[in-house]
Amino acid sequence: MAAKQTEPVTIISLRKLSLTAPEPQPKEPKTFTVEDAVETIGFGRFHIALFLIMGSTGVAEAMEIMLIAVVSPVIRCEWQLENWQVALVTTMVFFGYMVFSIFFGLLADRYGRRKILFISFLWGAYFSLLTSFSPSYIWFVFLRTMVGCGVSGHSQGLIIKTEFLPTKYRGYMLPLSQVFWLAGSLLIIGLASVVIPTVGWRWLIRIASIPGIILIMVFKFIPESARFNVSTGNTQAALATLERIARINSSVMPEGRLVEPVQDKRGRFADLLNAKYLRTTLQIWVIWLGISFAYYGVILASAELLERDLVCGSQSESEVAMTVGDSEESQSPCYCHLFAPSDYRTMIISTIGEIALNPLNILGINFLGRRLSLSITMGCTALFFLLLNICTSSAGLIGFLFMLRALVAANFNTIYIYTAEVYPTTMRALGMGTSGSLCRIGAMVAPFISQVLMSASFLGAVCLFSSVCVICAISAFTLPIETKGRALQVSD
Repeated sequence: MAAKQTEPVTIISLRKLSLTAPEPQPKEPKTFTVEDAVETIGFGRFHIALFLIMGSTGVAEAMEIMLIAVVSPVIRCEWQLENWQVALVTTMVFFGYMVFSIFFGLLADRYGRRKILFISFLWGAYFSLLTSFSPSYIWFVFLRTMVGCGVSGHSQGLIIKTEFLPTKYRGYMLPLSQVFWLAGSLLIIGLASVVIPTVGWRWLIRIASIPGIILIMVFKFIPESARFNVSTGNTQAALATLERIARINSSVMPEGRLVEPVQDKRGRFADLLNAKYLRTTLQIWVIWLGISFAYYGVILASAELLERDLVCGSQSESEVAMTVGDSEESQSPCYCHLFAPSDYRTMIISTIGEIALNPLNILGINFLGRRLSLSITMGCTALFFLLLNICTSSAGLIGFLFMLRALVAANFNTIYIYTAEVYPTTMRALGMGTSGSLCRIGAMVAPFISQVLMSASFLGAVCLFSSVCVICAISAFTLPIETKGRALQVSD
């Protein structure tokens, strides 16, 4: 019987199929940064209130700085000062500003913007009041130097505003801060025209310290920067601040948990000069120095042109008699001439020029970018300095001064915004502080050009101002980083 043939069997291994749905993978918890929160909350009532309070620091600072221009003719007569002594007052104010600007910037990056801002309010108001009791020229110089030290911390207000504003609003709101500087400048000139002829310059200084005192009283409404808090690891404080802003703005917070890396290395001078920021820092310093030199040069030159009638080289060589005490007349070796009402009007008109180009400046910043806008306004500033040498009427002089004030104010607007935007949170205050310090070197030199060299060589003085502006225009055009539309950086 034949054996039955076995057929090959193919064995198929089947996997057990599960008909149930796969288990869901655990989702990662949502997180957000301060930048995300600021952009989500958006612009609202909180930012308007902060803009008004922080903008008022500009009123206080403008009144303290412009005070020197309107008081200089009076103290020249009262203490029989020579040109270099009058110029030294302004120089020492900016020397104090220069030294403490770096110092406050270092402290602000390490201990907070809010604390330093409060110290600067107290310091500036206290020494401003003391200045009104100066018994001599030496005491006046010393006390005004201390005022300069105090107001150098006011720039922290701009940093707080910058760090809370959404990206698309920074280019519009920050230039509008110029309105407060304009208000302070006009206020001190208007007060001087009334107070100096009636009750004297000492009462003018006392009145000028009032805005600083008011700022101290409203200080409790100013929050610490949320960006600073998270950089130090104080996430809860930052979150509480952001939630408060969201409530005030009737907005919402992003979903999730606030997460931001802690930055242990903050406020280091070496970071400004590292490979990434070295060229930017050096060019920013050149621009700040030149803008300040031109800005305060215009302000002080305006006063000198009015006080000494330097237009077209028509300065009188005759000495002016000065009345001392009970109708005693003595000859002073110094030029003694108090401002007339028409001089104050001219100063007011030229000061109003600071706001004239603000709409165009805002458009330029937001559409052309920070670098190109700044290079254009700096180039125009150089041109109008040269036009001052044209022999013209009083109306023509006012027109040139009006345009110069408009241009130098636009320059300051742009460089303030650029500097606050280009550096990360860990060194933003230091970057602003060192820039402000270099800025005051230009302000320290300006009085000796506007109040000393201009008397000897008007053409030489305006050519020097113009040349510096050209250098700044080139430096602005070649800046390596454009910050238009760029989010604020947290760290390097």
